[in-house]
Amino acid sequence: MTPGAGGPSGGAPASPGAWATAWMLLLFMVVNFADKAVLGLAGPEIMRELGLNREEFGAAQAAFFALFSLSAIGVSLLTRRVGTTVLLLVMAVAWSAAQLPMLAAAAGFGTLIATRILLGAAEGPAAPVAVHHLYGWFPQRERTLPTAVLLVGAAVGVAVAAPALSLVIARWGWRWAFGAVGLAGLLWAALWAVRGADGPLAPRPDRATGRGPAAGTDPAEPSPRRILLSPTVLAGSFGCFAAYWLMSSQLTWVPDYLHTALGWDAHQVGVAVATGALANAAVLLGHGALSRRPARPGRRRLPPGAGAGLLMVCSAAAVAVFAAAQVLWLKLPMMLGMGLSMVMMTVGQTACGRITTPRVRGVVLGTVVGVSSLGGVLSPVLLGRVVDAAPTAVAGYAHAWFLTSALLAVAGLVTALFLRPERDARRLGVPDPESPAVVAAPSGRPPRAGPAGTP
Repeated sequence: MTPGAGGPSGGAPASPGAWATAWMLLLFMVVNFADKAVLGLAGPEIMRELGLNREEFGAAQAAFFALFSLSAIGVSLLTRRVGTTVLLLVMAVAWSAAQLPMLAAAAGFGTLIATRILLGAAEGPAAPVAVHHLYGWFPQRERTLPTAVLLVGAAVGVAVAAPALSLVIARWGWRWAFGAVGLAGLLWAALWAVRGADGPLAPRPDRATGRGPAAGTDPAEPSPRRILLSPTVLAGSFGCFAAYWLMSSQLTWVPDYLHTALGWDAHQVGVAVATGALANAAVLLGHGALSRRPARPGRRRLPPGAGAGLLMVCSAAAVAVFAAAQVLWLKLPMMLGMGLSMVMMTVGQTACGRITTPRVRGVVLGTVVGVSSLGGVLSPVLLGRVVDAAPTAVAGYAHAWFLTSALLAVAGLVTALFLRPERDARRLGVPDPESPAVVAAPSGRPPRAGPAGTP
């Protein structure tokens, strides 16, 4: 059995140009996560030059998330009135511009904090808006693999950034690492301005003011509030919170841990981080590909939450062994096992997308990311405080990883028990998007559903 929210393959095929859009959005996420990774990779040099302790450096990393959640929710609300093609272009230009001030030699800790806040505000809506845009090109039953491809950009971005930016830092200094990712973002924005387009399944933006029913007021549609309070969304948000916590702690503290606790140089750290990121990408793509396989005759698939929850528990075990192991031959493979929790990003997005209608999908996905990304706010500061409070950095990092392991284990159990998109879709009265009536309906205007549980 494979965990996944997309179900077996089948139904309407993807639209022409859908995969070209998916690859463009993959590049979008590659640049996005290279932007996130640069601070962790340059961390030792930044702390040394600016005279920062780990708690202060963690605060700089957490500053990225100061407006991240609010921006994710606020911009996602705009998807009802502004096309996602335009929103993605604006975000790419904004986050690229936010990196460039760090090239100035006079830029210090205050500039670093300010640019990270601006960067987080520009990147907060990136994932939900990109997923919402992608779903305008793929029908429900075909979404798991392209969602995985999109989210693989996180792993690929780190894998590409780690050795490349380590080389930039070694040759030209840490400031040029910020300049390099800023220029890469501007190049993507120029390409998107020429090639980007909304898909045929995308909901039509409602630009009317005061005319017509708002999304969620039609009796055929559940309100966004009911969707957001459903067990699937609550469990998915908590699972993604834990995944964000781990991802942020890896980006922020694994480079410093490998350098401080194990004595590795910048090149060795870059290779290790890149290898772990590529393993994460393999997990996401493998999960996406397996989720497309139809179930064997006479056998039922487990709910997506059960599979994702199991993988999160396995990830928790890997983090615990990573913290406790005293030998490298056992510690390093656990870095690969940590990536199993990243599957929750794919499962959470597709599961929440299943229980929404197209007109409110951007709002729901943005809210889920806004809430779950709080894990990225808390992780750098709290774990930095834990490390600094310990007698030694090695002991502090062990405590930090055990705390992370416990969070992942609890989130895995909650996900396994409560992430049930098909059950909640029936309860909310959201019809199967692959049913003939829904396929024939105008984009973004699903037909009136019957009583809850009867599409």
